Amino acid sequence: MRVFVTGASGFIGQAVVPELIRAGHEVLGLARSDAAASAIEAAGASVHRGSIEDLESLARGAAAADGVIHLAYHHDFSDIPGAAAKDRRVIQAIGEALSATGKPFVGTLGTLLIAPGRVVTEEDEPSNPDAHPRFASEKLLLSFAGRGVRASVVRLSPTVHGAGDHAFVPALIDLARRKGVSAYVGDGSDRWSAVHRMDAARLFRLALEKGAAGTRYHGVADEGVRLREVAAVIGRQLNLPVVSRSKQEASDHFGWLAFFLSADSPASSALTRERLGWEPTHASLIADLENGTYFPG
Repeated sequence: MRVFVTGASGFIGQAVVPELIRAGHEVLGLARSDAAASAIEAAGASVHRGSIEDLESLARGAAAADGVIHLAYHHDFSDIPGAAAKDRRVIQAIGEALSATGKPFVGTLGTLLIAPGRVVTEEDEPSNPDAHPRFASEKLLLSFAGRGVRASVVRLSPTVHGAGDHAFVPALIDLARRKGVSAYVGDGSDRWSAVHRMDAARLFRLALEKGAAGTRYHGVADEGVRLREVAAVIGRQLNLPVVSRSKQEASDHFGWLAFFLSADSPASSALTRERLGWEPTHASLIADLENGTYFPG
C-alpha cells in the first residue's frame, strides 16, 4: 500500500514511517522544509513537498496514495480554536480527495477531556463537545465514513512517551529544574493514560490495514498513571523535593500546564486490543522515566 503521511518527520511520525516500511508499505511523507525532507528520505520514504496550509498539495498527496495517516497538527496554545479550525480544513481537503474510493483515512485525536473523572472507552463521545475545539475534528473525520472512505481515528494518550519526546513530560521536567521542586496538583490523584510511541506507531499501522470505517481506537498502554507518581520519579531523578500545589496555586506554578494537570483522564484500550489484536510491548511511562530516557547522563 502507498501511504501518504502528514507529520511524517515529527515525534510520532518518525516511528510510524519505519513501522509502515517494515510492514512492506511505501510511504509518501509530507515535508514543508528541507530538514523535514531529509529526515523523511533518511527513513526510506518518498517526499511530498507541501504543508498543512497548502490544501491543494494535501489533496494531491491523498489522491496519489492508497491510504492516508494524518498526524500533523499545529500546536499553538496561544490560539487553540484557530489551530483546531486549521486541522478541520486539512481533514476536509483529504477527506474530499478520498471520497467514494473506499481507501483508509486514519486521523488523530486525544483521550484527554473526553469524559473527565472516569475511564474513557472507544465508544465514548465527548461528554462536553465544547470542552475542546479539536473534538469537532474527530466528528468531521468520522463523517467521511458515510462518503465512501474507510475513516477511523486513533485517540492517543496525553503522554506519548519515548526518546525524543518534547511534550508534557519534558515540560514538567524543565519546570522542576527551574522551580527547584517537582510538583503535582492537589493530592496528585488525577490520572493520565500513556503509551510508548513505538506501540502507538504499530497501532496506526493496524488501523490503516484493518480499521473499520467510523471506528475509534485508543492508543493506551497505561490506563491511568497518577500524576503524583510522575512527580515522584522526576523528583528522584533530579534529586529535588516533591511537593503539592493547591488548585489555587497551580496556575502560578505550572502556567499553561495547570489546566492539563488538573484533568483526571484515564482511558481504556480494551476494545482496540480486541478489534485489532494490538498489544503494547514497550516500556511503561514510569519505567521510561526510571530508565533514564528523559534524564541523559
